[in-house]
Parts: sequence; C-alpha cells; structure tokens
Amino acid sequence: MNIILKEQLRKWGTGVLAASLLLGGGVLSAEAAQAAPAAAQAQAAQSSVVLKWNGSVTQQTGIYSGGKVWVPVSFLRDTLKMPVTYDKAEKTYSIGKGNTLTKLMVSDYSTAISVNNYFLGDYEAKNINNRLYIPFDLMTDYLGYQGDWSASTGRLNVMKQKQNAITISTESFVKESEVAPIKLDYPQVSGLVNADAQKKINDMIKQQVLSYAADAEKQIANRPEDDRPYEFQGGYVVTYNKDGVLSLVTEQYGYTGGAHGMTYRNAFTFSLKDGKRLLIGDLLKANPNYKKELNAQLSKRIKAEGGYLGGFTGLNTEKYFYLKEGKLVVFFQLYEYTAYASGFPQFDFTFKELLPDGTSPFAAFK
Repeated sequence: MNIILKEQLRKWGTGVLAASLLLGGGVLSAEAAQAAPAAAQAQAAQSSVVLKWNGSVTQQTGIYSGGKVWVPVSFLRDTLKMPVTYDKAEKTYSIGKGNTLTKLMVSDYSTAISVNNYFLGDYEAKNINNRLYIPFDLMTDYLGYQGDWSASTGRLNVMKQKQNAITISTESFVKESEVAPIKLDYPQVSGLVNADAQKKINDMIKQQVLSYAADAEKQIANRPEDDRPYEFQGGYVVTYNKDGVLSLVTEQYGYTGGAHGMTYRNAFTFSLKDGKRLLIGDLLKANPNYKKELNAQLSKRIKAEGGYLGGFTGLNTEKYFYLKEGKLVVFFQLYEYTAYASGFPQFDFTFKELLPDGTSPFAAFK
C-alpha cells in the first residue's frame, strides 16, 4: 500500500543500480545482483511482446509475465520520446514531465513508483534480464496512453489517449527546512473556455492543499527542539481526463515522530462545463437505487478486508471516490474502518454493474 511503501523508503533509504544497466542492459555487479528482488530474477513463464506505436512495429520489445505486459523504459525514451534522467544522489530515475512526471526509486528491496510525488503502492518496476521495465497498466492508468493488446499474436499497439483539451500543470507549496521540510505538489488547470469554472476548480484544489500546509506549520511551530526531524510532502495523480470530466486524487503525508507518519487522501471529480465538484450520485443518476446497491457491496467487501475494525454502516460521504476507465473507485481513509497496516481500502465498481444498459455516467457533462 502507498503508506507502507513510503515508510519503507524512509527507513531503508535507496540502493544503487547503474543507469546504464537499467536502461540498456549490461552486467550486474555482485552487489546489485544481491539487491535485486528474487521475483525479478525468476524468469519462468514469460514471453516476448512486439511493441507497436500508432500501428508501426518498433525495434523495442516488451515482455508478457505474470498476466501483465511489461514495457521497457527504453521504449518510453526512444519511441515515445519521453525524457529519462537519473539522479545519482537520490538513486531515482525520472521519466516524462509535467503532470505525468514518473519517478522510479531503486532500493535494496524493490523499485517503487511515484507519479507527481504520489506513491503508487500497487505498481512496481521490474529488473528483467538486466533491463528496467514498467507495467503497461501504469501507462494506461496514469500516463495518458492506451493499448490494443493481442494475446494470440503477442503484439501491443500503443497509442495516446484522446483526452479533454485542457492543460494540467504542477504547482508546489514549498518551505525548506533541515528539521521540518514541506513540499506539497498539486495540480492546476488551464485552457478551459469557462474562466469561472477553471477558477472554481483551481481554487478548490489549492485551498485543500494550503489548509494542510497551515496545519503542518502549526505542528512544526510546536515541535520540541530535541525531537526527531519532521517531514511533510504531498502529490497527486490524474486518473480520468475525458468526456468533459476531470478526476484526480491527492495525498498529503506527514511524519512528526513515532513509529510511522500519517497520510491523508482526497479526491476531486469535476464537470469541466461549470467547475462543479461531482459526487457519486451525480454520475449514477440513471440508477435510483445506486446508494443501496453500493452500500450492500461495500459492506461485504470491506468486512472481508484484512484488519477490518468494524463500524461500517454505509457511505457517510460521496466525495471519497475517483474515476478510472469504465470504473468508479470508492476508498476510505486510514484507520476509518481498518487497521493502519491495511492501508487505504479501495473498491472498484464498473459502470456496467452500477448503471442500466444504454446509459452513460457522462451524458450530462459532454
């Protein structure tokens, strides 16, 4: 989970693997070979994937393994022309730019992934045959690509997603300090015809981040001089940017001593027509029984989660959700109904199972 991953990185630090090794092949040093996860070295039951870009076969090849297609970072660099850099001090690879800036953090235990400083605990890069690969679903979920995958022919055609005609840029609230640094990244939207809607969207996101920053500064002001260093950071991911709707998730993490820090997650889904923040019911209007059906399913699924603490009687807010392709994802906060180690419980629901045939959640927003 995101929070557990963040704690691991904070405690362990990062290991060293050469950039030339991960991007273009090479010989593993004895130290790096020992650091590589055992799963990354076991190469059973995998096959080669022909990678195409907009219908044209490229010189790069992917790998099908573990039920997933894995794409080499060199494909993103050489074919998609995404900039790839390596920070030796942080032992981190940066891929792309703007609101899809992706970082691969190599440790002795794994290669973790973040997008816009938002840690993706369910995604991990792999060292396969001495080259660095990412799962293709990372590209479809967060980087603005789509793919036509044929398992029978072993070919994947990669294309850009058709998204809303807007620009999403990253802004940051930063306060440098050796004992209590704050760095909160958040998105801002431009290019909307409706200037009032654009301002409404940007102000709502910024206000939430600045509110967290103000709370962090209060905690820093009360920090004992002999206490351990504090740390506050935040990031975001865009999960859906189509059909006149923008959906994104923000997280803010704070460490103020003790065994672990605390992360808060928020989500915003907007209608780009008027800047309205959408609730679950705004998307499921075609189903008058959506709340009853959702609560029944959530009750079953959250009680089956490891670490369930009890107390769930139904949704007490319709704000904690975000959109993915064809899906609505409902989540809960840390400690809300489950133990800390369980992370953020989240549950996917397809629109096909929530809405009557022939209806669309986006009909009113296009």
